[in-house]
Amino acid sequence: MGGSRSNRSFSPKELADLTRAAKEALKGADQPRRRCVFISFAFEDLNEVNLLRGQAKNENAAFEMIDRSLQEPFESERAEYIKEGIRDRIKQASVTLVYLSERTAHSKWVEWEIQESVRLGKGVIGVFQGDKAPEALPKALGEAKAKIVSWNHENIANAIDEASRKRT
Repeated sequence: MGGSRSNRSFSPKELADLTRAAKEALKGADQPRRRCVFISFAFEDLNEVNLLRGQAKNENAAFEMIDRSLQEPFESERAEYIKEGIRDRIKQASVTLVYLSERTAHSKWVEWEIQESVRLGKGVIGVFQGDKAPEALPKALGEAKAKIVSWNHENIANAIDEASRKRT
């Protein structure tokens, strides 16, 4: 008993093509999209950024970040030393996510991190909490033609994917 039997058989090439198509279809099913991301932010926004980091680790998140940003500030007054450490982290990422608050546009480091990300060919996006982005944005964000999205997992995931595909 059971289903009907077909007289059709598949060639080895057809079987390989079907197997490859099935694996591709299953590859991303129910799994978060994973990207290496550098997070640029004003140090005063560390608590909000840590919340974003934590949400990205949630198994139900639409995306998963392999966070390449600095977890603690450099303890150095030497700007070139600090820049080299940050540059190394940006190089490890495919996208720079700029957390936008009222303080972001006033951070000397955020402006430089965006410019360095663009120089290194990385994608750049801006993310803000609330109903609208802050009025003052880093100048380099506009120059990079970065997409700016609200803090929503699907919005962030889509913006990261798009920026990663468009990077140079």
